[in-house]
Amino acid sequence: MAMDPAYIEQIKRLMEWEAARSAPPEEFPHLPDLPAGRYTSQEYYDLEQQHIWKKSWLFAAHIDEIPEPGCFMKWENTGTPVIIVHGMDGEVRAFYNTCRHRGAPVVTEEKGRAPRLMCGYHNWTYKTDGELVGVPEKQDFTGLDMSCRSLIPVKCERLGNVIFVNFDDDAMPLKQWLGPVWNDWEEFQFDKIKLAARHSFDLNCNWKVAMEANMEVYHVPFIHPETVAPLVDSKRNVNTMFPNGHARMLAPAPHETDREHVRAVDSPPDWQEIDTVGELGRTCTQSYTMFPNWVSPLSNYFVPPLVFWPTGLNTTRLELVTMALDWGDGPAPDLWTVPDDSKPNGRDMSPIILEDTQFGEMIQKSMESDGFKSVPLSYQEARIYSFHQSCDKMIGLDNVPEHLAVEQVIGEEWIYPNDPRVSQMEQLQAAE
Repeated sequence: MAMDPAYIEQIKRLMEWEAARSAPPEEFPHLPDLPAGRYTSQEYYDLEQQHIWKKSWLFAAHIDEIPEPGCFMKWENTGTPVIIVHGMDGEVRAFYNTCRHRGAPVVTEEKGRAPRLMCGYHNWTYKTDGELVGVPEKQDFTGLDMSCRSLIPVKCERLGNVIFVNFDDDAMPLKQWLGPVWNDWEEFQFDKIKLAARHSFDLNCNWKVAMEANMEVYHVPFIHPETVAPLVDSKRNVNTMFPNGHARMLAPAPHETDREHVRAVDSPPDWQEIDTVGELGRTCTQSYTMFPNWVSPLSNYFVPPLVFWPTGLNTTRLELVTMALDWGDGPAPDLWTVPDDSKPNGRDMSPIILEDTQFGEMIQKSMESDGFKSVPLSYQEARIYSFHQSCDKMIGLDNVPEHLAVEQVIGEEWIYPNDPRVSQMEQLQAAE
């Protein structure tokens, strides 16, 4: 479903309005400082682990990683052992990688294919739908009801070819979780994009430090003068906040740059264009934050998410993923990494990602000093503040200690489809 033409025109007018304003929009709330402990406190990190990562929909895999019935893969990006399985019946499911006998992992290979899943400890055997079907020397178990010993499922749903999991049995469906973002993403053909690249890199900083570098354009002229700045007009950026903590930025190219032309010239001729992508996706940087840890610019050539996984209070694993339509016989496109034989996986982060991550470890050390008290945020950084509000909501406002909490000052009136900027813009234009 393409964006409504009237909405596209409204966004384009908002871009010009943003560029012309001399202050934040009227009635936009003052953003109180973020407490320092949100980045350095084990107490807050433990709350995140207990609530955010156990209740959110999380990117797990692409169907290309388990392409045929019987294929399976391990997934442990939250620290919890999970198996993603392409069932013999064609359904994709997720289970805790925990045998119902004595807790051994059912799967020890990173990936594989088999019509049954068998625990190597005592050969308890499960169908790909999780049903326990084999117990050696079953006669020695008294009252063993095999129907009650299936693998324990993890909630699993797909957006096209992309697989998500959620550890909360009562979680809302993925489509409801994404809300308006689900509709926005229809034009990017998630049901046809293939997995081109998926590489991980370890960073020495809190996951939010790493992620927030991709949630505002305030830094673009300073950190990316030769890479991003020529293609992104930060002054004309339009931020939109969605329900459930998601957000979007739309930034056009500078007036003197034809981004669509640049993108077409830079793209090898054998790469397929996603021809259903609308005007904004072709001509602007259209980047989405999917709460809690997915940030992705989407274009008429790529769906390339950056996914941030906490591995400790001050360590992060960054996954760099490129998805695209079929690229023919040429090399698979990889938007975020480059060859480097000196690295363990033979790849290194691209210049843009290196620019965004270069200060992470230094920032973390600085934050852990007595010189770091709190974080003041500007209107341009409102997506970051809204993200922190959503973190506290997911944890539970009553569960966050007062000295670590953020004030819930961005109200529903600023959450899509509401947008007070539109009426302010229209009033100003009517007065001209």
